[in-house]
Amino acid sequence: MNDFLTAAVGFVLAMLALGLVSILRGPGDTDRMMAAQLIGTGGIAVLLLLGTVARVPAAVDVALTLALLATFASIAFVKKGLSSLEANGTEPTGEE
Repeated sequence: MNDFLTAAVGFVLAMLALGLVSILRGPGDTDRMMAAQLIGTGGIAVLLLLGTVARVPAAVDVALTLALLATFASIAFVKKGLSSLEANGTEPTGEE
């Protein structure tokens, strides 16, 4: 079972590397934020898997704390976008 979980960690880390490429080359701020959220989610998954493999309960606590911080980062990004729309005098319609 530990071999499978270790292989899963390797797979998630490979996907995180692809997400990093998306952050660096993303066409827009929204795409980059979504890639950053992907990396955050992958990091949480890696911490949870490594905490299970190594039997370190503190890794689970750190992963849950990072999940909470990622939520606040998303909220801050959306609020920044809404405030810039209001500063330009446009109403957010939800349509692109």
